[in-house]
Amino acid sequence: MTQAIAARKVKLHDLKTKFGLQRVEDDQFFREWLDELPELTAVERQALDRVKRNYLYLLEYPVMESIVKMAVLSPLLDLAGFYEPPFRVDGENEVKVAAIDEGEVIQGSIDVLVIQGQLWVSVIEAKNSEFSLTKAIPQTLAYMLARPNQEKPAFGVVLNGSEFLFIKLVQANVPQYALSDVFSLLNRGNDLYEVLRVLKRWGRIVANN
Repeated sequence: MTQAIAARKVKLHDLKTKFGLQRVEDDQFFREWLDELPELTAVERQALDRVKRNYLYLLEYPVMESIVKMAVLSPLLDLAGFYEPPFRVDGENEVKVAAIDEGEVIQGSIDVLVIQGQLWVSVIEAKNSEFSLTKAIPQTLAYMLARPNQEKPAFGVVLNGSEFLFIKLVQANVPQYALSDVFSLLNRGNDLYEVLRVLKRWGRIVANN
């Protein structure tokens, strides 16, 4: 009998054991969050400064997932151009990952999924502000493993409102992934500048494939 496992309960050890997933530490494996990032306009920087101010004000109270989406995630997707052609945004899609040899299915619902046609551009998990990013990494990787087009790299980002972490997944003979540094709205300056630059860079990569 096939055993179903909720994606929110998946651990990195589960993905390593059932799918052979490996983390890569080589800096050359994941350069898409470092190289050839586009410059931002003054208008974009002003918009991101407003997003940060709004979020830090909201942070004085418990910030739930729905508020994170409205105050932080939606403006970022808009500025990155993901609400415009050729991109299409789907939300709350149920995604299943099957481990055939173990007879198990990891399943759950994703918060936001950015798609160009049937290609997964980015997997974004919006978590309550009090949740650590580490809780969302296994869940997001499980969704990325289930994407239909596995010949090309997949990119994802997990966020809890104040922190952002980028992920790259490559599925060859052995699925491998790497993580970026953590960007935080609690740092000096505005890390949303770099977050938007990475998202815009990924949009160009996917649009050109």
